[in-house]
Amino acid sequence: MGARAWSCWPDVPTAVLYGSLSLFVSILHNVFLLYYVDTFVSVYKIDKVSFWVGETVFLIWNSLNDPLFGWLSDRSFLSSPQAGPQISSPEVVLKRLRSVSRNGPLLALSFLAFWVAWARPALQFLVCLCLYDGFLTAVDLNHNALLADLAVSAGERARLNFHCSLFSALGSLSVFLSYSFWDKEDFFSFRLFCVALAGLSALGFTAASRLLRRKFQSEARRRQDEAEALKELCIGQAPLVQEKAVTLGEYLRQLSKHRNFMWFVSMNLVQVFHCHFNSNFFPLFLEHLLSDRISASTGSFLLGISYIAPHLNNLYFLTLCQRYGVYVVIRWLFLLKLALSVAMLLAGADQVYLLCVFIASNRVFTEGTCKLLNLVITDLVDEDFVLNRRQQAASALLFGMVALVTKPGQTFAPLVGTWLLCVYTGYDIFERDPVQDAVAAAAVSSPALAVTLRQGCFYLLVFVPITCALLQLLAWSRFTLRGKRLQSVKALRQGAQHCHPADVKAI
Repeated sequence: MGARAWSCWPDVPTAVLYGSLSLFVSILHNVFLLYYVDTFVSVYKIDKVSFWVGETVFLIWNSLNDPLFGWLSDRSFLSSPQAGPQISSPEVVLKRLRSVSRNGPLLALSFLAFWVAWARPALQFLVCLCLYDGFLTAVDLNHNALLADLAVSAGERARLNFHCSLFSALGSLSVFLSYSFWDKEDFFSFRLFCVALAGLSALGFTAASRLLRRKFQSEARRRQDEAEALKELCIGQAPLVQEKAVTLGEYLRQLSKHRNFMWFVSMNLVQVFHCHFNSNFFPLFLEHLLSDRISASTGSFLLGISYIAPHLNNLYFLTLCQRYGVYVVIRWLFLLKLALSVAMLLAGADQVYLLCVFIASNRVFTEGTCKLLNLVITDLVDEDFVLNRRQQAASALLFGMVALVTKPGQTFAPLVGTWLLCVYTGYDIFERDPVQDAVAAAAVSSPALAVTLRQGCFYLLVFVPITCALLQLLAWSRFTLRGKRLQSVKALRQGAQHCHPADVKAI
């Protein structure tokens, strides 16, 4: 009866179902990012030591769980047929979808654990953060890995990413709706709102992953006879496999020799730093550069548009990627970031409207670049598959290794930013007591010191993107997985995949 009910669903395209998974993540994650700190600090009254201990443990867990889950997910794919049974492409996809269908609802449940006090704040903070990030990593890794497993061609991957951006933009609307329910004094309405979000997300994960699994199960059955014939045709060809199973140490040595991977993570580390720098210091720039020159509603609009515009902007970037290639579009974005920053530096801090446009566009273009990088990682998955003659592409593991190297940029952003602010202005936003706060408030009200603080914020605003753009252009110029080399890698992977029992790329 249940199978018959699912079969009555319309034949939804694979790209739509794949993109919808981004919706069910973003409706939860945007609300989490916006409110979890304020909830524990203002509502649950967590003490400062417990908060920083929890954040430190979370930082370690957040960095390590990506490669850990990636290894657990893909270690069987690193074995040759001699070391274990060969795994077909549909089985890889189905395995990832089973993980999403299992961990998606658990992610929704762990999201709910934030908004009801069920333990001492210190314990609840630590447990909730680690549980939520663990399930989020499991969902994100498998979802991103599917981008490399569902398609090989750049056009198809761009189409899948296009739907992800579209649904992520829709998911960002949960942030705007949340303002109507957020009330620190009366938390009941906000809790009901979070329950509704979690219920929608859990049902969405279940439905979308179930429909995707049904697609691939039927396709695998339909092409089973054809796959057997293809295996016979490939008997005379040299198999693209290794002679023995790959250990974690051997995999890391292989990765260290993967030059394009090393240049990419170098560039991406700077990108992650810049993205989080913009997020961390966006309110500070609004306060010290624009608060006395624009209305509160304009500041709120700039903040809101910075959440949703990157997703919408990415829809246009992806069409450019299909026409000119991902490498070229990302290079244009780096050059645009450099040009806008230099133009803002030359214009000065007194151009209010130009400042508004620059602050918003700087974050929008930087976040937009981040959302294109998954396409580059999928190309690196293809190159790793070909260079090391994998039995199957270790997609989730490579995404996890990228996260391991680049996530420290999240920590460097506030540390470097506050240090530079202190160097430029002598103003330290941390380590203050009430007496120092009173002195700082009086100092900032002084015209001379207010000008110094304003000028320091302006230099921070323009010099950080200039430095980041120059470093990224240098690293990106050494990245060679583009043009004819990229076409050759994709042709080799597609040729190898055609000799596997079932090819799901044609779905």
